[in-house]
Amino acid sequence: MAIRKILLVDDSKTELHHMASLLTRRGFAVRTAENGTEAMSRLHEDKPDLILMDVVMPGQNGYQLTRSITRDARFADVPVIMCTSKNQETDRIWGLRQGARDYIVKPVNGEELIAKILALS
Repeated sequence: MAIRKILLVDDSKTELHHMASLLTRRGFAVRTAENGTEAMSRLHEDKPDLILMDVVMPGQNGYQLTRSITRDARFADVPVIMCTSKNQETDRIWGLRQGARDYIVKPVNGEELIAKILALS
């Protein structure tokens, strides 16, 4: 499956802008959400090919949201890459246990992110 549409979930407007710019320059169609509620709304409006998920957000955190998405039959086929400042090995393991397919630590290296996206295609 070629990845074209990406849902970017992060509560930082700066991070959303930076990541969206990086991805759109590479030809991806990017939609953004600033929290779990908004992310679920975006998912139902237009199912993405990939979700890039922050962990630390108000309300429902990225681990909880990833678990909800990956265990929902409607969205279980949409891969999630955790994209977070949480850089401990235990954080990475927990993210993968929640259903994430990969894990990348901020600040994001653009080439590393693109490589991880292409590896899922």
